[in-house]
Amino acid sequence: MNGEAPSVASGYRGRFAPSPTGPLHFGSLLAAVASFADARAHDGVWLLRIEDLDRPREVPGAAEAIQRTLRAFGFEWDEPVVFQSARLDAYDAALARLEALGLVYGCGCSRAEIAARARAGLEGPIYPGTCRDGLPPGRKVRSLRLRTATDPIDFEDRIQGRHGHSVAESIGDFVLRRADGLHAYQLAVVVDDAWQAVTHVVRGADLLLSTPRQIELQRALGLPTPIHAHVPLVLDDQGRKLSKSLAAAPVDAADPLPALRLAWHLLGQESQAAVSLHDFWRHAIAGWRIERVPAGLSGSLRPGPGAMLRSPLSPDCAQSPWRDRDHRRRV
Repeated sequence: MNGEAPSVASGYRGRFAPSPTGPLHFGSLLAAVASFADARAHDGVWLLRIEDLDRPREVPGAAEAIQRTLRAFGFEWDEPVVFQSARLDAYDAALARLEALGLVYGCGCSRAEIAARARAGLEGPIYPGTCRDGLPPGRKVRSLRLRTATDPIDFEDRIQGRHGHSVAESIGDFVLRRADGLHAYQLAVVVDDAWQAVTHVVRGADLLLSTPRQIELQRALGLPTPIHAHVPLVLDDQGRKLSKSLAAAPVDAADPLPALRLAWHLLGQESQAAVSLHDFWRHAIAGWRIERVPAGLSGSLRPGPGAMLRSPLSPDCAQSPWRDRDHRRRV
C-alpha cells in the first residue's frame, strides 16, 4: 500500500490519522468516532494512516498499540494502514514541484531569531520574511518555507461554519521541511490525502487553523481539497486539550462501551442503550447526524479527566459540557 497508489473509488473516502507518540486517549477516540460514523453513514471507505514523521517523538510500540485499541473499540479500516515514514519520496517530489514553481525558499533563521523579530499571529510568531528574498550574508539554509500568497483562503466547515484567513498575514511563510531535515506535517498530510483520494476529513478543532495552509498547498500542487468537519476538542479540568504530551490517560480497551457512549453523548448524538460493540455501531451508523455536533471549538468534561469513562447518564454529564456551544468565529 505504501508504494502503490490506492484505487480511486467513487464516493466518500474518510480517514483517521493518529501520531504514534503514545496510547490512544479519549480526545483522539472522540475524533475517531466522529470520523468513522460519518464515513459509514455515507456508505463510505474509512482509512487508517499512522503519521509517524516526527521520529524523535515516536514512542516504540505506540503504532501497534493504537491499532489494537481501535480494533478493540470496533473500528474497521478498509485498506492496509499507511505509514508516513514510508512515503518520504512522495514528499520530496512535492517539494521539488513547489520549488520548480518558485514557491519554496531556504530559511536560515532560528526560532529564537524569529521570535525576537516577529509579531504575534494566530499560532505563534508570524515569520517576518527575513530570508524571503535571499539568505542574509553568512547564513546557511536551515529549513525550507512556502512563499505564501496574501489572498484570504475561506472554506465551509460542516460543523464550525465559514472560516478562513490570509495565511501570509496570519501565519506567514510556513515551514515545509524542518531544520532537522524532517518533512513538515502540513506538506505530508496534503500529499497523503490526495494520494489516498480522501474526500472528507473529520478531525479535531485543533487543526482548524491548519486548514487554510493545507488548502494553499493543495491549490499550488493542483490537488483536490477534501470537505472538512472539525469536532470540538475535549479539555481537562484545567482547560487544557487532552494530549499525549500531557500524559492523558489511555482509553480502556478492555471495557470500550462506556467511553464510546460518552463520546457519542459529547458529539451531540441521540443516546442509545447498546449492550455490545455490534449494537453500538449499528445504532451509531444508522443514527449519525453531523448537524447535531456542537459548533464550539472546545469542550470540558467535569470534574476532569477522571470522568472520562463515566456513563453519559451520570450527574456530571446531565447537561451538555461543551463550552461556547454556539460559538462561531472567523479565523
